[in-house]
Amino acid sequence: MNGFFDIPSAIQHSYASLIVLHLEEALVPVLAGLLLAVPIGLLCVHYDWLYAPVLWTSTVLYAIPSIAFFVVLIDYTGLSLLTVMIPLCLYSLVVLVPAVVDGVRSVPEETNAAASAMGIGVVRRYFQVQLPIAVPAIMAGLRVAVASSISLVSVGALIGNQGAFGNLLTYAQLYGLPRLAVTAVVTIAVLAVVIDALLVLLRRVLTPWQPPSGGAAGRSGAAATDTGAGAGTPEGAS
Repeated sequence: MNGFFDIPSAIQHSYASLIVLHLEEALVPVLAGLLLAVPIGLLCVHYDWLYAPVLWTSTVLYAIPSIAFFVVLIDYTGLSLLTVMIPLCLYSLVVLVPAVVDGVRSVPEETNAAASAMGIGVVRRYFQVQLPIAVPAIMAGLRVAVASSISLVSVGALIGNQGAFGNLLTYAQLYGLPRLAVTAVVTIAVLAVVIDALLVLLRRVLTPWQPPSGGAAGRSGAAATDTGAGAGTPEGAS
């Protein structure tokens, strides 16, 4: 196991600092993307005609290879973390904008009508009424964006030592050290699973009104069905 955490000195990072760096490169762009998606979502909900071109634009940006972004950005941001983070932020919009818009559009019309009757304006209603109700949909999109970003950070190895655990994949290939590739792949997968679990926990904290999912809900429904069936069974049937 010691070899698993043995990072070459050329990487200039310890195993722990690589974890911090990888999460920084992955999560900061998604947070920035979410901050962009919220106001963009407001415009798309208020102006329906705007949603199609916004979605088309974000899809086109997602289709652009990261190396192409790097070539354009290097002249302005150099071989820095920012050069890696900007494409990741733009990539996250293809998931986050639809999540915000679809979540807000799922808010019942009765709720919107009640808010309007109380004199709540469009912007205030969006932030105080619609977004809180749309949290489950937004969190679902956020989970996808975060998992994708954690994976894509590795491409930063193409512009120097900016790929966090992706740098280990490069060194594994250059020096014939497969253990470095195993370290990188396993750690990235574990980070994605852990962060996803934390996001699920955060969703439950933010939406306490949501019914329990999975087995608990299924067992509750099954118990209620069995109880109802038992109540309707004639006494002589046994």
